[in-house]
Amino acid sequence: MERPVRFEHTRFLGDKRTQLVYDLDDCDDEEIIAEIVDQEVGLCFGPDTLAEARNRGYRLARPGQRARHRTPRA
Repeated sequence: MERPVRFEHTRFLGDKRTQLVYDLDDCDDEEIIAEIVDQEVGLCFGPDTLAEARNRGYRLARPGQRARHRTPRA
């Protein structure tokens, strides 16, 4: 999968609405990533690691997993 322009230098992309993080190197569902970018609810982590995403309360998304959408807290 090609990385979105705004997140081309990151591997892990978080969704503020669901608290899920997507590994852009292993993600096959381009629709979800496009939706995150279009609605501007994406978040990248520094350092760009899964450990940092988990430190912020995000959990790794699994294929086919859907979570309840919540209003982002900015």
